[in-house]
Amino acid sequence: MKAVAEIQVIPIGSGVSVRKEVKRAHGILDAAGLHAQLHSYGTNVEGDLEDIFAAVRQIHETLHEEGTVRLSTFLKIGTRTDKDPDLAGKLF
Repeated sequence: MKAVAEIQVIPIGSGVSVRKEVKRAHGILDAAGLHAQLHSYGTNVEGDLEDIFAAVRQIHETLHEEGTVRLSTFLKIGTRTDKDPDLAGKLF
């Protein structure tokens, strides 16, 4: 099932700048083959729903392994039955 999603992963306790963690998370989305558009407070993605879930899990596992103690993630997902959703269709 195709989906669009907004993902916001917030590292807690990593200091003022979270640039390193955001860059790492974005790389994981790219490696998963998801079309991702970074914006100021999250990332919009499109792809297979299972791939999105797997990528979010991989982000958590990787950032924790690399020393981030706490993560808070907000995930909004949109799916449709009448057509495949895509990010371009959300622009006006």
